[in-house]
Amino acid sequence: MKVLFCVSEAVPLAKTGGLADVGGALPAALMELGTDVRLALPRYRGIGLAGWRPAGTVEVQLGAERLPVAILDGKMPDTGVPAWLVDQPRLFNRAGLYGEGGKDYPDNLARFASWCRALLTWLERQSWQPDLIHCNDWQTALVPAIIAAGQAAQTATLLTIHNLAYQGLFPAEQFPMTGLPASMYTIAGLEFWGQVNLLKGGLMLADLLSTVSETYALEIQTPEFGAGLDGVLRDRANDLFGILNGVDYRAWDPAHDPLIPARYTVDNLSGKRACKAHLQQEFGLTADPAIPLIGMVTRLADQKGLDLVAAILDELFAAGTQLVVLGTGDPRYERMFVDAARQHPRAAGVRIGFVNGLAHRIEAGADIFLMPSRYEPSGLNQLYSLRYGTVPVVRRTGGLADSIRDATPQAVETGTANGFVFIDYTPRALLLAIHRALTAFRDPVTWRELQRVGMTADFSWAESAKKYVGLYERTIARSQERAERVGDR
Repeated sequence: MKVLFCVSEAVPLAKTGGLADVGGALPAALMELGTDVRLALPRYRGIGLAGWRPAGTVEVQLGAERLPVAILDGKMPDTGVPAWLVDQPRLFNRAGLYGEGGKDYPDNLARFASWCRALLTWLERQSWQPDLIHCNDWQTALVPAIIAAGQAAQTATLLTIHNLAYQGLFPAEQFPMTGLPASMYTIAGLEFWGQVNLLKGGLMLADLLSTVSETYALEIQTPEFGAGLDGVLRDRANDLFGILNGVDYRAWDPAHDPLIPARYTVDNLSGKRACKAHLQQEFGLTADPAIPLIGMVTRLADQKGLDLVAAILDELFAAGTQLVVLGTGDPRYERMFVDAARQHPRAAGVRIGFVNGLAHRIEAGADIFLMPSRYEPSGLNQLYSLRYGTVPVVRRTGGLADSIRDATPQAVETGTANGFVFIDYTPRALLLAIHRALTAFRDPVTWRELQRVGMTADFSWAESAKKYVGLYERTIARSQERAERVGDR
């Protein structure tokens, strides 16, 4: 099976969030299963030319302009997955991937429409032809629309929703930049309350849809989580599947992680104690192994439940905990955590930004990992935390609900508990869950059992990749059925 994996970011080349982790790891896992997979990615400013060779050029129509686009051929670092970079400096040689200073680039529609069209135009010239194109999020959602418009070769398409809140919304007057016929700017196509909605077009026109956890697949069909597209998703409920994201244990495993101060395993946690001491020292916290240390590595946004954290910060410190936070985002929350570190210099530490090595050190050095998300399509940090013996406290939503089993007395006794879960989106519910975790932390036998269950769980990409291969087969069959129906008319 030949699969073209289209994604707007992939580690280690470009990253703003969890999508990049998927973009780097899933194609590699597919390749290990024998899938003939090729990745396609824009060439951003931060991606150097070393290891990439010019493969050719194409021209794409961008409004009234013909735009030259270069294609670079090579392999992804570390995994060796074959890849194409779509190189158009005017559009992608910028400081950010999607925007700067908290604001999206105003020409993002033109940027990603050009990327999609350049890729499909390039594909027409190649002997290698995919059986399926796997699209990810709004940046690639024009691919199914271009194919449905008859402007590219008929190919099966699967569109994966990583976060429904990001839809690719643009003013109606920018629709001509898509290059699609005006007849597709309707309620049955890309029109959405007087705007262009790229993701909606993909949801309407891709052969099948998926998202990154089974629970999230159900949640996004409700008004609460559907971000205005719940009706579209209910209409396609039989075509929507949930597959939990996996973990790349080559990068995230304390037994061989080169980015942490000491290595450790489920059978010998002495290295974890050393990691905690190092983290406390790094942030100038009181160096005491008996003090429960809570970690957060997160985008600083309302989605992540930070309004709940804001409401209980004082009570957290009063309970004798320490808190270390790594993240960037909403200036309100940046100030909140900076102020907390200033007011509690021996109990709180914050780093605004993202440093991969520090993310690993927090996962290894913290006792508890906090993810009180309002919604969480899949989540990766709770899975990293399990492997690092850092017990998660999470809200029951999306992928958090699918991966964390609450430490009720019965679940602890039967060896299935791996964290602490709360349901109501309230500060009190969060605080009660944290207090339950703190009680367990002070019981070494219970805490050790929670760590054991988490560290021995297998959330590897190998299992998720097998499910994607099955979904690819269904998608190809659906595409063929559609083509036959059209042919019979």
